[in-house]
Amino acid sequence: MGADYGELAGRLQATQVISDPWIGGRERFRQEPQRLKVAIYEELCRVAEGAGEVWGELGRVVAANPRLLDEYYGLTSWQKAMWLSSEGRWHGIARVDLFVCDDGRVRVCEMNSDTPSGEAEAVLLNRLLAPTVGGLTDPNEGFEDRFRQMLEVSWRARGGRGRVESIGIVYPTDMPEDLSMIAIYGRWLEAHGSRVVLGSPYNLGEVKGRVTVMGEGVDLILRHYKTDWWGERQPIRRDQDEWADAEPLERELSIVLRGEMEGRVTVVNPFGSVVTQNKLSMALMWERRELFSRRSREWIERYLPETRRMTELNPGGEKQEEWVLKSVYGCEGDSVICGRFVDQKVWREALEMVIPRHWVAQRFFVVRPEADGLLANYGVYLIGGRAAGVYTRLSREATDETALTVATFVIPRSGDRA
Repeated sequence: MGADYGELAGRLQATQVISDPWIGGRERFRQEPQRLKVAIYEELCRVAEGAGEVWGELGRVVAANPRLLDEYYGLTSWQKAMWLSSEGRWHGIARVDLFVCDDGRVRVCEMNSDTPSGEAEAVLLNRLLAPTVGGLTDPNEGFEDRFRQMLEVSWRARGGRGRVESIGIVYPTDMPEDLSMIAIYGRWLEAHGSRVVLGSPYNLGEVKGRVTVMGEGVDLILRHYKTDWWGERQPIRRDQDEWADAEPLERELSIVLRGEMEGRVTVVNPFGSVVTQNKLSMALMWERRELFSRRSREWIERYLPETRRMTELNPGGEKQEEWVLKSVYGCEGDSVICGRFVDQKVWREALEMVIPRHWVAQRFFVVRPEADGLLANYGVYLIGGRAAGVYTRLSREATDETALTVATFVIPRSGDRA
């Protein structure tokens, strides 16, 4: 460990938000920031906002064609309940993962519209390193205000008045991975006068008509518990053991869905992300393009790699290096098998073991490497549909838990002020 990294690690820990600058003994962060030309950053933001518009149209397409819920998505009963009760609402905050390819074109890997993470790392690392990059612009500087304003707008859109007094953050309390994000959300919201209550879905209740978390009534639920965990959990591989908690959270879902439908609580992100998070949506964009507007079709063909349902495509009959297998609700590198980065044995075993209806195949694209050979995954956050910051990770191959998080700054145009 270099002395400089030890100093950075100490400063990160001193925030009392990020407590784990190492993972498995490896450094999680890179000290040297990523510097983006303004034209590249603006293109990343433009493509990310285009993704928000296309996924928004997807929601309208599914709402207008409800048979897709069974015939295309194969949603379970409780997954359908989440979608139908949301009335098509799915967005508050999302993260679009983008790559700059060897032909210079930006490609969308996927969008996490359900429970996007990385906010604390992106904001705090930039803030700590900003004094060392004089003259550059911090694209994450206004993240906190944008996020808080989005919650207030969501609250008022559902009939709320004034500011949000009490907020429940609902997350998997037995998993430490995203505790930094939960901590910084709580800090931001309490700094603006909201009472914040933390808990898991099992801590939901009702008292005198109010939805409660840990027994306290809340106006808004900030949901960081994945939609596919609320509903019925199904195996996605033939060699997988049954889930220990496969049963849907019927009591908890009933409380929160009923509360939102009756206007007693607002949920962000809304449960409609059970459809937009599902990677079958990317296959739908390719396989049923006629359902989309001309503008969306053009965006899909230019920026979204070809994506197919594994029930309709046999990747085993194609060149291994041309495809990436992804489970429909996997995220953050979870349940991703990249044909170019695994040997033939692993690829064949994957094709034999995956349950096709729970997987898609996406056409591989060649990413333009950085000077050190690493591949940059630019996670552009959308808040209320507009680009609001970036979370950059660097990896040798596919983005996974070994990727380095790096601060990202924008080089202003000549004559611009930082």
